Amino acid sequence: MIKEKYVALGKKPSAIRVLFEYGKVRKQEVGEDHVFDFSIGNPNAPAPDCVKEAIIDLLNNDTSFHLHGYTSAVGDLKVREAVADYLNKTYNANTDAKLIYISCGAMPGLAAVFNCLIEKGDEVIVFAPHWPDYKVLVDQVGGTLVRVKPETVNFYPDYEDLINKINEKTRIVIINSPNNPTGAVYNEEVLTKISEIMSAKSKEYGHPIFLVSDEPYRDLIYEDYKYPYVTNFYKDSIVCYSFSKTLSLPGERIGYISVTKDCYRAYDLALAIGGSARSLGYACAPSLFQFILPKCLGQTADLNFYKENRDVLYKGLTDIGYEVIYPHGAFYLFVKALEEDDEHFSSVAKDMDLLIVPSKSFGYPGYVRVSYCVDKKTVVNGLPVFKKLYDKYKGE
Repeated sequence: MIKEKYVALGKKPSAIRVLFEYGKVRKQEVGEDHVFDFSIGNPNAPAPDCVKEAIIDLLNNDTSFHLHGYTSAVGDLKVREAVADYLNKTYNANTDAKLIYISCGAMPGLAAVFNCLIEKGDEVIVFAPHWPDYKVLVDQVGGTLVRVKPETVNFYPDYEDLINKINEKTRIVIINSPNNPTGAVYNEEVLTKISEIMSAKSKEYGHPIFLVSDEPYRDLIYEDYKYPYVTNFYKDSIVCYSFSKTLSLPGERIGYISVTKDCYRAYDLALAIGGSARSLGYACAPSLFQFILPKCLGQTADLNFYKENRDVLYKGLTDIGYEVIYPHGAFYLFVKALEEDDEHFSSVAKDMDLLIVPSKSFGYPGYVRVSYCVDKKTVVNGLPVFKKLYDKYKGE
């Protein structure tokens, strides 16, 4: 028999993907220049030179079978050693190769972690607004997603709500910084407060509550902001990193999971992550892109590409009259909808060929997410359409 819950999931992709797919069809109908697609976080800044150089070097000079063959299921040892060494030197992460798993991007990494830690009935806390598919992954393993509300100045967590939401069923707290969809970057004060709360609650309930840091945007930070490394604040931390956004390689599916030596049963946890990934059908991330990593660690696409888009779009929208959360990282603007129903507001924009994602799908209604990893002309030419949308509501 076919499981009906997956039929339903297949029928209803995320709101992001629905708009993205609509945009592709609509562009064929009316032309790309007439559709202003701010829907998906699909980085279009060129990959840094190290990617091309590493690939060419490997293809020209490595004639051994292993270039396109299987690596170890958990990832090539030398690649894992390079990742561990980079993390230790850069962040004092206190890890080693045995505690690194090379994943097929962040989502399979998260799936493997949730699968090995969550039992049916366990609860997973996430800070709203959040990436929609956390719920899909948590539901899959029989867990319950519990949302903690934000304060609405910096969109940091509401700590009192976190204290009230953690209970004996809590197994994981997920953080995502820089945040999708707000662009908020957690500082030392935020991580310290979260860690203090989680440490006290872990002691109270007599079991570790794991902190899972989802980090596809870690290196996409502007100005002088920094995102401190979570293992320096909370020992029972697991980091899921993706190179998709950092190196502009979303289609290549490469990332890693890192555990610190201080984590609860760290080496057993690393084995469990590998076993969990195996049970889900993940083994051996794409070999070629594993082998480029040692030459690309710490590199990013040109952040000015996104920063310029952010600055133009933020100024343009606020000048029009929109209420916009100023982002210090990632490549999204979180914009207050001009009516209570953000889904209807998004639909009105869609009728103008302006594709923006309603925030209800991020667990926090009343806003829309605007992705600015797009061509500069989309930003410039899209602003008059944002103005038209604003005037429709404000009657000007």
